[in-house]
Amino acid sequence: MMAKNRHAETGTIPTVPFFVRRGAPVGVEVMTLAELRSRVSPDRLRALPQRPDFHQLFRPASGPLGHTVDFTDYELDPDAWLWVRPGQVQQWGDISRAEGVLILFQPGFLDPATAASAHLDDPHAPVVRHPGPEDAQLLDRALDHLDREYHAPGSLALEHRTAVLRHLLAALVLRLAHLPDAAGVAWPAPDETYLRFRDAVEEGFARSRRGEDYAHLLGYSTRTLSRATAATDGLGAKEFIDRRVVLEARRLLAHTDQSAAQIAAHLGFATATHFTKYFHQRAGLTPTAFRASVHGEAAG
Repeated sequence: MMAKNRHAETGTIPTVPFFVRRGAPVGVEVMTLAELRSRVSPDRLRALPQRPDFHQLFRPASGPLGHTVDFTDYELDPDAWLWVRPGQVQQWGDISRAEGVLILFQPGFLDPATAASAHLDDPHAPVVRHPGPEDAQLLDRALDHLDREYHAPGSLALEHRTAVLRHLLAALVLRLAHLPDAAGVAWPAPDETYLRFRDAVEEGFARSRRGEDYAHLLGYSTRTLSRATAATDGLGAKEFIDRRVVLEARRLLAHTDQSAAQIAAHLGFATATHFTKYFHQRAGLTPTAFRASVHGEAAG
């Protein structure tokens, strides 16, 4: 259930920055849900959708616990792992009685080789994973080691302690990123063409929705881009672009008070009418009806 608070005071989706505690390693934090509840009330967490600028890994110890990421609802049981990436909009369920371990880390905390191998910046990677028994045991051991090291007083200098935590976190995220699915197939590594196109779309979707523009920018044919997106996501290049635009429109409609005209301008549409037609064709609802459905109101 999405929040009824539209953040009229800012008109934007609230971005949650990474909080650095004094004397703690910079770039990573490990906490329990009990610690999170001591900082933010469960009711406030449920009421406010958030857009973290950091990675968030969560390992439930009890469940089920509801969690929403980019308009998809997930039920997290004690066998699950949740991975929310920077820029995704999340909303916690009721954590008043739930338990588990939460790992927060900034995008630049891990070394570039690990970041690339773990596909840290892939917004299409699975949000929830359910490891098999052997992988689950290895992941829990890695988490336990990381948790103990993070909270151990120890005698290491902060820079050395940070290096240890970086290596332990790398082991955890690499295992998590390469978990096989139910059929035993590991999450595929996108090829260079797809990665370049994905990054270009992320940078430019508010300026262009034309596959030809991205093909010209990157030096590929539109057919090459469509082959790359089809191989990774099962989509053509144009649909890939459109889905990114519609996702951002949904985020803004659900979590801000911006009008259709303001959102249209933000996303590069010439008029609100053009935006409304585009959104309706791809989302099956007008912007007004979508916003009303999210907030449980009558569409009118």
